[in-house]
Amino acid sequence: MKYWLLKSEPDVFSYSHLSAAPERRTVWDGVRNYQARNLLRDAVNVNDHAFFYHSSCKEPAIAGICRIVRTGLADPSQFNAQSPYFDPKSDPANPRWITVEVEAVQALPRPVTLKAMRQDSALQGMALLNRARLSVQPVSRTEWEHILQQAGLSAADISRFN
Repeated sequence: MKYWLLKSEPDVFSYSHLSAAPERRTVWDGVRNYQARNLLRDAVNVNDHAFFYHSSCKEPAIAGICRIVRTGLADPSQFNAQSPYFDPKSDPANPRWITVEVEAVQALPRPVTLKAMRQDSALQGMALLNRARLSVQPVSRTEWEHILQQAGLSAADISRFN
């Protein structure tokens, strides 16, 4: 199993939106960065876990946990001319933008803020703190477990996600 961090602006789509979605699932659409797309296409697997990170807001923070339930999906927004993520050069027979479907697992009892992560010496190597602009990022198992502890999860709860 691998661990990830997926960014979303909460005023556009928050962890609460994911939790309220049908079956608590959605396609993670709109990623338009090739490095992030390549991670979604080539490295993210079914049953991997991801942090749902609220970005570009007053207090950026990890708000919840989601699970990858499907991979290798053509991002539907690339074909929708009404979408801000429309890509007229993408071919339905060979889609340029590939994505995944995620499922809400659990909101964190205590969101872990970007400010707190920056001040935490155990997280100084984390991609979020060094490659902040990337919307899909790997998270090490050590970082994953540490953040879950910071969020107030018990050792038994943390073990469910390993």
